[in-house]
Order: sequence, then structure tokens, then C-alpha cells
Amino acid sequence: MAVANIEVAETPLVLYALRRADDALILGHRLSEWCGHAPMLEEDMALSNIALDLIGQARELYTYAAKVEGRDNDEDRLAYLRDVRQYRNLLLVEQPNGDFARTLVRQFFYSAFADLHWRAMMTSRDPTLAAIAAKSEKESAYHLRHASEWMIRLGDGTDESHARVQAAIDHLWAFTGEMFFVDDSERGMIDAGIAVDPARLRDRWLKTLSEVAGEATLTLPQNDWMQQGGRAGRHSEHLGHLLSELQSMQRTFPGQTW
Repeated sequence: MAVANIEVAETPLVLYALRRADDALILGHRLSEWCGHAPMLEEDMALSNIALDLIGQARELYTYAAKVEGRDNDEDRLAYLRDVRQYRNLLLVEQPNGDFARTLVRQFFYSAFADLHWRAMMTSRDPTLAAIAAKSEKESAYHLRHASEWMIRLGDGTDESHARVQAAIDHLWAFTGEMFFVDDSERGMIDAGIAVDPARLRDRWLKTLSEVAGEATLTLPQNDWMQQGGRAGRHSEHLGHLLSELQSMQRTFPGQTW
């Protein structure tokens, strides 16, 4: 039985929450794909735990988005019953895992931003978002430390590990600029003191990246050309394949619960 996509009233606050929720859900799902396949047992558990942290963040944000919207949507409907063009996540987080180095570089780029973002959001004038930020920042601080340690270990490791991490940096760099993109909807949230201006975080984000890359004997690209579109619902082909797996149970057996 075909299941219709839901409609969402994307007010600025709903859209803001959905964008961050989608980031967390999609990246959490990507990391969950490593379960049982990581290079060592300890890392298998670490990536799974980070995935659970991100999915927990997504649940809180979806729940809040549904509450603000005031319709009959909930966290499950928002996660499982939207079409690919309705997702607002960063292009970075939907990129395939690739090898272990590419997964870690993707996580490093995102976590270095998320840690700064959630820390700044703790002062949001929206008490719910501030509370979600206070919890999420503790998790993102660990995510960043974990990814940074691996960047140094692999970058300053063997010739093979160094080459793979550098190749991953070069490949994913063009997806990082979207983290600092702001449209008119989000600009209004910033002016109201509900959201933070990501442009104010860029210098500190680059400083974190530069310090870790320097210790890891890695080089950050100087290319300023960046991909974007995810925030507006324009995605790479990878997200459609990911959602076909993520949504398959709910689409096949609509309304089922554990």
C-alpha cells in the first residue's frame, strides 16, 4: 500500500528545527551503517554510540518542530514520511561513508561546527532550543574529541593512512561551506535572538581544523568554491538511496510501533 508523503507547515522556527534534526538523523544513520563493520570492536561501539547521540538529538528537535507546527505530525512522521525534497540536511552529512578515513573526516568537519553551534545556542531566547543545545553540546564535545584523535592518528600514521585522510579532506571540503549558509528565514531567527549566526563561528571552526590538521601533518584546501542546496531541499543522489532504506519499514507497514 502506497503511503502519502506528509505536508509540513515550514514556519521559520519549524524549518530551523527541521534542518538541525535532519542533519542529526541523516548523519546518525550514516554512522549506524558501520555497526558490525568498523575496523575494531572498540570503534564499532564508539561509532554506534555517536549515532545514538545524534538520533537522540534528532528526536528532540523533531518533537519540538511538531509541537510548534501544531498539526498531527510527530517525530516518527517527520522522520519517515517526508519526501527527499522535504529534507533540509546539509549535503555533507548525506555523503556515503566511503572508507574509514572519509567517515572520520566527514565527522570531524561536522563535529567541529556542531560543537560551536550548540555551545552558542545555549543562550537562545527559545528555552526549548537552549535546553536541547545544553544536552547536545556535551555530546558534540565528545564527538569532536573522538574525531580529532583519529585525524591525528591516521594523518600522522603510515603513508597509506595519511594519503587516505588527505584524499578525504580534499573530497569533502566543498561540502563544508553550506554549514555557514543563511537564508532570509534563518536571518530573521538570528535577528530575534533565537538562532546564532553561523558566520560568527567560522573563524573558530577554521582554527580548530587548522590546529588538528597541523598536528596530523595534513593540509586544508584553499578552494573557496562550495556546494550548497541541501538546506533548500536540493540533494545529491545519495540521500534518495539512504531514505529508501531508512523509511522502508514505515512505508511498508505504515503506523506500526514496537
